Amino acid sequence: MLGGNASSEVRMHVCGSKKILESGLVEELRLANLARNPHHNYSVWDSILYEKVRFQENLTLLLNASCLDAEAFGPADARIIHSVKVWQLTTYTMFTITADYFVDASGDSILIEPSGAEFRDGHEARAEFNEAIAPEEANRKVMGMSTLLEFREHTSPRKFIAPPWANRYPDDASLFNRGHALDHYQNFWWIEFGGDAKQPVINTESARDELLKAAFGVADHVKNTPGHHAENWDLEWVGFLPGKRESRRYVGDHILTETDVRAEGNFPDVVAFGGWPMDDHNPGGLHYPGEPTIFHPAPGVFGIPYRCLYSKNVTNLWMAGRNVSVSHVALSSTRVMATCALFGEAVGCAAAIASRDSLSPRAVGQRRIHELQQTLLDNDCFLPGIDREIAPSCQQARLDATQGDAEALRSGAMRGHAWTAAIGSTVEYVLPEPTPVQEVRLVFDSDLEGRHQRHELNMRSNYPLNEPEGMLPKTLVRAYRLIAETADHRETVLEEKQDNCRRLVKVPVHAPLRRIRLEIQSAGRVCSFDFR
Repeated sequence: MLGGNASSEVRMHVCGSKKILESGLVEELRLANLARNPHHNYSVWDSILYEKVRFQENLTLLLNASCLDAEAFGPADARIIHSVKVWQLTTYTMFTITADYFVDASGDSILIEPSGAEFRDGHEARAEFNEAIAPEEANRKVMGMSTLLEFREHTSPRKFIAPPWANRYPDDASLFNRGHALDHYQNFWWIEFGGDAKQPVINTESARDELLKAAFGVADHVKNTPGHHAENWDLEWVGFLPGKRESRRYVGDHILTETDVRAEGNFPDVVAFGGWPMDDHNPGGLHYPGEPTIFHPAPGVFGIPYRCLYSKNVTNLWMAGRNVSVSHVALSSTRVMATCALFGEAVGCAAAIASRDSLSPRAVGQRRIHELQQTLLDNDCFLPGIDREIAPSCQQARLDATQGDAEALRSGAMRGHAWTAAIGSTVEYVLPEPTPVQEVRLVFDSDLEGRHQRHELNMRSNYPLNEPEGMLPKTLVRAYRLIAETADHRETVLEEKQDNCRRLVKVPVHAPLRRIRLEIQSAGRVCSFDFR
């Protein structure tokens, strides 16, 4: 399955920044899911992730495949990966993939051993980076992995008979008072083991066995211990693939630390942001009688630099996901999936620039960082402290609106503003003379700042009776027309939508235009409207 811990194999809902939501590709996936999957079916969610990859031009998808080895050469401080070997279980086929560049987004950093890449695991000592919440002494323990549960409510009682090998938890005290009420997002994340192993990757299978014993024991406790009001609830699903939080991290040109997080990450090469608290799970998991995690505060938004996203000593390797170059303490914030998705988009854009100009990942940061940042902003990715550049022809055009002040639509600011549009309202650019236009760019308001309730943004963990359908944000413009006047004074419809579910819309033009008009046919808010 695609989606990592968000797929139907693990079923963790997507978490990210607490203050403002992430935009870019991850937001488009969320919106597509809200539009097509109102009842939160994980198979439908899987299909949305699948189609975005499978039907993407110039992308080859190999599912059910594992990276077994790699061919790498060069000195220890300048290794180069030449190829990787991949085994596809379903077809019994070995693929050798040769490329100029590689990205390891495996979470477990599968290319560490064959590439000779520098890496870290476990907790750094407090003194190494002067991290207040790090332990006094370094260790190789990590946050554990979890098996998640889902329950569904019915109109009549449902029995549950635990297997004989399940753990027994006779009362709440035996679960160390971990909350387990069956609300919408209670996925039993605290059923967690494997963090106190010295080699967490190798111990995944044995940890899974221990997790299943606990998971069925917890289900037995919820269903068959008085006072839980779970008579009509049925155990719908148990995860047999543990969801991992931490294993090994590559070392890049910069290691993000607690100090960087608390200082809000004001880096000149910022390409992503975080905003989840430093959510540091105890390595003992369910064996630990205290709080399963401590949510150490972090800023609402902190920048993350490009130098954390490529290997320090493997010259053609990027990383994306929870295996980027961070300390254990910083990882406790950056490991969540929406933040990791930003890493993936930044690395993808960097790889395109590197391939075009024959640059190393490091050289992209040294020589093309401005272009990389502006590419991400153009793709609707928010970068703290950086505005998007607007084309001079757009800045010089007259901008007319039937209501309100629309100037913010071409300000270049990425957040905190929008033009409120009633049905029938229009906003139009009038160019002083016919001007070549390559593309018109629209960004509709999907309520990333949470001014209005975003209904059922995430997939559910449990399914109560009479659950309301998920729905797209009310601020999102669903129906519109984009009309242009060409150099010969003819009007043409560039795009017309009656069921829009996208935040970012780019419309190719490649023609000289005199006017560009956006007509709103359903109420909503527009964040950006410009052209180049």
